[in-house]
Amino acid sequence: MAKAVEALPVKLICGAIYSADGVFEQARAMLEEAFGAIDLQSPAMAFDFTDYYAEQMGRDLLRRFVSFRQLVNPGVLASAKARTNEIEAEFARRRDAPARPVNLDPGYITEANLVLASMKDFSHRIYLGGGVYGEVTLMYHKGRWQKLPWTFPDYASGRYDDFLTEARQRLRSNRREETR
Repeated sequence: MAKAVEALPVKLICGAIYSADGVFEQARAMLEEAFGAIDLQSPAMAFDFTDYYAEQMGRDLLRRFVSFRQLVNPGVLASAKARTNEIEAEFARRRDAPARPVNLDPGYITEANLVLASMKDFSHRIYLGGGVYGEVTLMYHKGRWQKLPWTFPDYASGRYDDFLTEARQRLRSNRREETR
């Protein structure tokens, strides 16, 4: 009989889609309050692979990613998604902003993959609890990030690979430090 083994800690990340830098900076501060110190931030990149969010968020959207210094148990992903939804709701209550000023997508990086949280079920997603599903979005194989049949076009494009690779390297470094 196989023995249960606790999962290795993972690197929590969060993607943010937004249209105003001020919104990102405020969301970043709220994310840091919720999940701890940020150790890596991507540059702003155009979010132009879809117009899915245009009605709620406007046009000319940007995307950035952050990763958090403290490694976490992968089991926290559902609660992280619930917290990012609360942060989004706080922004949505503001009257001087679009209906959805920011979209926050938490996930985590392991040495082998990128897992993202979603509130939407689909054939390739696994229920995590609290209305949240998990999806392996990219695999890290043979020294690079590789897409899967369901990978979102922006992730499949390779545009985010530099950030994801640096976050993966920090995960590995953090794990080495923890075992010393």
